[in-house]
Amino acid sequence: MVAPPDSTDDADDAEDTHADEPGGTGNPTATDTDVLRAEALHYAADGVPVLADVSLTLREGEILAVTGPPGSGKTALLRCLAGQVVPDSGKVWFRGSPVHPLGAAARERLRRDHFGWVGTQPQLVPELTAWENTALPLLLRGVRPRAARAAATDWLARLDVGHRARSRPAALNRTERQRVAVARALAARPAVLFADDPVAGLHSADRALVLRTLLSAARSHAVPVVLASHAPETATLADRALGLVDGRATGAPAVTCGPARPAGSGRAGRADGADGADGAGRSGGPGGSDDSEGKTTCSLSV
Repeated sequence: MVAPPDSTDDADDAEDTHADEPGGTGNPTATDTDVLRAEALHYAADGVPVLADVSLTLREGEILAVTGPPGSGKTALLRCLAGQVVPDSGKVWFRGSPVHPLGAAARERLRRDHFGWVGTQPQLVPELTAWENTALPLLLRGVRPRAARAAATDWLARLDVGHRARSRPAALNRTERQRVAVARALAARPAVLFADDPVAGLHSADRALVLRTLLSAARSHAVPVVLASHAPETATLADRALGLVDGRATGAPAVTCGPARPAGSGRAGRADGADGADGAGRSGGPGGSDDSEGKTTCSLSV
């Protein structure tokens, strides 16, 4: 059981949930806006090629969709980017510092301190309540219990499951459990959020609601997201899309997509997730165009 908040803690004692961020010049081709970069990734599982020569960049505040049919290598790509596995060849940088040569312990610290992960299954600790599950990553970072609980309950409320804060996973339905998993990932204020098909298995209405809530919350806090999904329509909610087929990036130019907004408007979207992705979206990035009628726009960037 997670320790209850220490009544002697003061809210002003809340600590920044980020550890010192990696930096350096290990990636000479990276730009100041690249939070994540991968070059020529190759990866095989049990001798079977899973990724072949995949490269990408993720910019600060950007949502990148990785699309493709089941078995195309989406999960393997996210795991290589997040340092869960080491590619057989190729390189990965996080904010200019190389990830691929790090040992297991260093990659574990990187994931704990800088990355968030939401998978297909919520993977909540069954003995803990919703707020305790959400606060757990913060407590592991050394955040004071009172501050961790405040952040957890705040994010649960933003994702419309605040009324379930004291419930254990067995008492929650599938959609509620997945929202708790999203709250857990975002409460830790990750430098990058990896979402591996987080709405798979949900009904269509719940799928759209959870996905839009996740992306709206990420946009409102400028959290970069790598979102893997086999559903092509997912790309319309992202700023850019990378397609995979049989472990290779598709030959077409990268597609820049995104919910349009009126020209000249700033970043929108409330942290409570009440705004859908259409209201929280940015323009389509380089090469994108605004649409005064609020339709989704896509363009090709080369």
